[in-house]
Amino acid sequence: MPVLIDTDPGIDDAVAIMFALKAGLEVKAITAVSGNLPSDRAGVNARKILELMNATQIPVAQGMQTPLVRPYPKDPFSHGDDGLANTGLPDPVTSADPRFAPDLIVEVANDHAGELVILALGPLTNIALALMKDPTLPTKVAHVYMIGGAYGLNEFAFRRATGDNPVSEWNVYVDPEAAQRVFASGLDITALGLEVATHPDLDLREADIERLSKSDRPEARFLLDVAAYVRERGFDSYCGLIDSIAVATALNPSIVTTRRHRVAVETTGTMTLGMTVIDDREHFKWEHLPLLEIAAAADHARILTMIVDALTAESDAR
Repeated sequence: MPVLIDTDPGIDDAVAIMFALKAGLEVKAITAVSGNLPSDRAGVNARKILELMNATQIPVAQGMQTPLVRPYPKDPFSHGDDGLANTGLPDPVTSADPRFAPDLIVEVANDHAGELVILALGPLTNIALALMKDPTLPTKVAHVYMIGGAYGLNEFAFRRATGDNPVSEWNVYVDPEAAQRVFASGLDITALGLEVATHPDLDLREADIERLSKSDRPEARFLLDVAAYVRERGFDSYCGLIDSIAVATALNPSIVTTRRHRVAVETTGTMTLGMTVIDDREHFKWEHLPLLEIAAAADHARILTMIVDALTAESDAR
């Protein structure tokens, strides 16, 4: 399947890109969005990863440096001085694609109309701008697998909230107006929220660490370095694997169990900015709200096995 990855690397984005390439997804382009890092630095990191993976034929285009209408917030979670767990990957020798990221999204969607799958691993700024440029985009994109939101569908939805308030997820918190536009666009979206993305069952198992340690692949070493980095800071290894859930779900949609809900995005709250609110009322439901498929559960054991299988495989990403 032709895939475009919209991303903000970031440690978990970097692992997800490696996973996508090693698992055989046909990555047509990467677009950098401001989220974990500003889009210019995210673009540099994406190119670092592609060079590590011998996949420099994939274009990387940069988006806006800020969200649609508000200042760029400071991420409470550090991805390291280089945004890649201080792994010291060399600066890229390949250049960024000169196109504006939303323009590239539209071009790739036109080139693969009806087939393109978008993996939205960061805030939705680029995709919102692409929709403004081409409102027919939902007819050309087959599906969007989005890391975003916290919907209250299990006990883990807010326990590890990643936005800068008690109830928000980082990608939606950064640009809630963009999320609101994308949700209402008619795109076919599967939302992979904190219910599954920060679940404790996403932590690497002892057997996973042993397999990664025995591998001579640089991508396996990278994941081990990421896991060590987050553990030194009091977090668990799931932090390096959040975005890989979108890759696993694109490869095998049955790996998550979804529910269909009407969703609103809070854009004005002080304590709740970026909160994704589902309307599940029996009476007086707001039928005008967009419908999303939301992951309520995932087979995390299978996801971990898929990631480790891919990152330890001997085949090159090219």
